[in-house]
Amino acid sequence: MNTNDFSDLRAEFDKFVKESCVTDLAKGAEAEDRDAGDKVDDEPVPQFVDALTSKLLAPAVSGVYLSRLDIKRVSEAIDESIPIKERIKMVRALFRHTTKQQYLKDAFNEIDKHINGRILIYTELSEAFPASKSIFDEHTNKAKKTMRMFNQITEDFEEIEPTDDPMFV
Repeated sequence: MNTNDFSDLRAEFDKFVKESCVTDLAKGAEAEDRDAGDKVDDEPVPQFVDALTSKLLAPAVSGVYLSRLDIKRVSEAIDESIPIKERIKMVRALFRHTTKQQYLKDAFNEIDKHINGRILIYTELSEAFPASKSIFDEHTNKAKKTMRMFNQITEDFEEIEPTDDPMFV
């Protein structure tokens, strides 16, 4: 291979970085941070959401990785519209205004579909690579445990009527 080809490629790459990427920290502070959020991200969420995000979004705990696109698809399937941001902010936005148990059931059913898809992939991989079966079985068990957690959250959820006055005793 000609070394001149590499220098041309390097020059193109350096030009791209200079024009398209933030390389100066002072300049980066002025640049827009797409995940920075807004006032909506600071609104309170139901009590279960923080525990849910810590367990659902950690593949070591849940057994699966849910991407931003997966969360977006879940929201669209239940007729919600949330912006693509950090995964934690997306899950918080998905459950921020939850007042009905049926909403939770619908959302968790959609998440279950995504998790079941991952379980099918794990099953196929464990059959194709028998030496790794124990690893995939461990992830499958974690995923099933996560889905059981959804049922518990749904059962424990108390519906809130929008007309209820929280100050009324």
